[in-house]
Amino acid sequence: MTARRERSPEAALIRKAQLRLGLQMAGAVAAAALVLAAVTLLVVVHDQHRSRDELVGAAIARSDDVGDPPTGVWLVIRSGARDQASPGLPPGFPDEESLRRTAQDGAARSADVVVGGREYYVRTEPRGTDVVQAVLSMRDSHAERVRIVQALGIAGAAGLVLAGLAGAWSGRRAVTPLAEALALQRRFVADASHELRTPLTLLSTRAQLIRRKLDRSAEPDRIRPEVDGLVGDADRLATILEDLLLTADPRGEMPVQPVALTELAERAVEAAGPSAEQRGISVRLDATGPVEVVGFDAGLLRALNALLDNAIRHARSEVRVVLRTEGRSEVIEVVDDGPGIDPAVLPALFERFSSAADSTGDGPRRYGLGLALVSEIAARHGGTVAARTSDSGGTAVRLVIPAR
Repeated sequence: MTARRERSPEAALIRKAQLRLGLQMAGAVAAAALVLAAVTLLVVVHDQHRSRDELVGAAIARSDDVGDPPTGVWLVIRSGARDQASPGLPPGFPDEESLRRTAQDGAARSADVVVGGREYYVRTEPRGTDVVQAVLSMRDSHAERVRIVQALGIAGAAGLVLAGLAGAWSGRRAVTPLAEALALQRRFVADASHELRTPLTLLSTRAQLIRRKLDRSAEPDRIRPEVDGLVGDADRLATILEDLLLTADPRGEMPVQPVALTELAERAVEAAGPSAEQRGISVRLDATGPVEVVGFDAGLLRALNALLDNAIRHARSEVRVVLRTEGRSEVIEVVDDGPGIDPAVLPALFERFSSAADSTGDGPRRYGLGLALVSEIAARHGGTVAARTSDSGGTAVRLVIPAR
């Protein structure tokens, strides 16, 4: 069974902003392209009409010879009952009705005529006792309009694509800072909720132990260790809060200093004792000697606490914390004797709120937020964290921190 992955609200916000701004810019470009295309076509049609009138007018003015008219123009001269026509005059011409009417009233006429599926511009004018008719094919003009429309369409489509991409890019740049701020706030709240749970549980457990001992005996020496532990847990809680506030500040820098990792592990094992005792789990530390790194002690302690908390919840009887040096790195490995880890969940194991059913089928084995925090703390120290199934069949989580 694979792990369920939560969809990031910030990622969804960025995607929505990208889509919205992309569509808005594409719509604006589309509107501008339509206006530009309309204006361009109006200008082209106006110029074509002007050129058409000039060409036909010049052809009629020089109509002494119908045998050599301009290209695309045919002339017809009617003198009384005799007609002269340019060679190749299209079938269906001359326009007898226009010739007859102009001969009667002496008025010039022009019209668009469709013959055989083709459009022609026909102008008929009187010239002395004759009537001249010029026929102009509009095929070239229409072909030019089609080419212009196609060019505008291609340019508009390219503009829409570029505008959409530019809108998505600008939308991402505009929303990313806001999404990062929301993510930082969400992570801080989640981290605080998770990290406060463990020390508060320990405080409650120690308080219950103190109350039981008070019921049985009032000897100070028996109560003092529990009180000391209660004070230590409270101090650790305050340290965690300071660390969380530091993490929530994007401008803050992690304070580093030499950290005795062995002593830190001993503190973590001691703090986990009450929780492990309630579950019947033994926790022991295996360290060959003092181990020291340079880092943030509160952050490393949080990582150890999270690893121990996860191991105790999944162990059957024992949890081991092993410290050793490997090359230039210090290694902390927390091993439990639980049911082990499903290989299917390994890719998402250190993601926030990842979870998967355990191998026993008794319910979901949740990895939640703790291991994600361990991964982030390791990265802040320049280290790594990984998990595997141990030789004994349980889970081993390996935290590697560069040595001092």
